[in-house]
Amino acid sequence: MPHDTTVDAPLRVEPVEPDSTGAVSTSSASATDDLRSLEAGLDRLQTDDVRATNAWRTFTTSVLPPIVFVVALIVAWQIYVWVVQPRPDIVPSPISVVTAIADAWQSGRLQTAVLTSLERGVFGFVIAVVVGTPHGLLLAEIKPLRRAVGPIISGLQVLPSVAWVPAAILWFGLTDATVYFVVLMGATPSIINGLIAGVEQVPPQLRRVGTVLGAGPARLATLVVLPAALPGYVAGLKQGWAFSWRSLMAAEIIATGGTIGFGLGSMLDQSRELADLASVLATILVILAIGILIELVFFAPLERRMLRRRGLLQGGAK
Repeated sequence: MPHDTTVDAPLRVEPVEPDSTGAVSTSSASATDDLRSLEAGLDRLQTDDVRATNAWRTFTTSVLPPIVFVVALIVAWQIYVWVVQPRPDIVPSPISVVTAIADAWQSGRLQTAVLTSLERGVFGFVIAVVVGTPHGLLLAEIKPLRRAVGPIISGLQVLPSVAWVPAAILWFGLTDATVYFVVLMGATPSIINGLIAGVEQVPPQLRRVGTVLGAGPARLATLVVLPAALPGYVAGLKQGWAFSWRSLMAAEIIATGGTIGFGLGSMLDQSRELADLASVLATILVILAIGILIELVFFAPLERRMLRRRGLLQGGAK
């Protein structure tokens, strides 16, 4: 006779033993399948609840506070304009700033400036990554070279990017090469130093394992050290993008004319020449919004995915 299938709390399925003929009764197998399906369904419901809770918690703790703060700041700004009534050319109202953005959009100047600056910023940043990554690995792996060149890289990182604009204009003239050079000099040192910091945090055991498995210096650096140094490398990339965006704005504000296109920096400088403070503030807000958007859309998901895969962040890897 086959044994009866028993259910304990919480759901637990006892093993079903075959009868003397070696077969399991159909009713016992069906009951086991039903219990397993029920248990899987309960687990799925619990997982969905946890995901919904995490999504709501993320919204209330990360997304909602900045929105509330910005709305409160705009309301306070508008109330100040209503009560104090300052000169519009000194303190324009939020409505005037929004109107300036709408006018720039209708004329097409805003779209042109945003596309031009984004193209320059992204392309210049990609060049900085291509240049900075191998140099960072080289300096991280060769200690004498790092001791000789490292202080210069750190000095270049703290040097204001705007200092390169006059020299770049004399070297390349009023062309896009001037802008790309300034962006390159602003972003590359941060990428190099971030990669060096990440390599410094790689456990020595990983190098030994790679050496035991027969990896040469080049394969060890690219297949073992670089993946292990990703946290520091990603931090360097984030900082490099911030420096490249700042360098781009500085170059576009100073280097105008010639064959240089119309970017957000040029739009900002033109608004200054016209003493149009509402347009100046509108352009600043657009520049700020693009920087925040790049961080939220690209770097933040990349960093979360990397931390999840390394078990440093709660939640599954996505």
